[in-house]
Amino acid sequence: MERQEKVERRLRRHRRIRKKIFGTSVRPRLCVYKSLKHIYAQLIDDESQRVITGVSTLTPGVRENIKNGGNKEAAKVVGKALAEKALALGIKEVVFDRNGFKYHGRIKALADSAREAGLIF
Repeated sequence: MERQEKVERRLRRHRRIRKKIFGTSVRPRLCVYKSLKHIYAQLIDDESQRVITGVSTLTPGVRENIKNGGNKEAAKVVGKALAEKALALGIKEVVFDRNGFKYHGRIKALADSAREAGLIF
């Protein structure tokens, strides 16, 4: 399978998912993106079209706690950090947007650690 085909299929899945998912200020959208080296997570308010907060493996507080940004352990640290930031802002419930990625591996690890840290979705 060619790389471009794979990306196009993910984006097609992403568009199909985004028809149904919408983040509000009360319940923002937790959007996850992963590359080979890093993983990123943002809380997005689609009503006002703004990013509330975000965490990635490049965030200074997270970067010191991980050895490699492209594995499950890093995803767990990012999920926990995002949940702590969200709870500090008074956000308890979110809508999970896996961004067209399959729900396993790093995406699942991030979601599970965010749930363990107190986010509800």
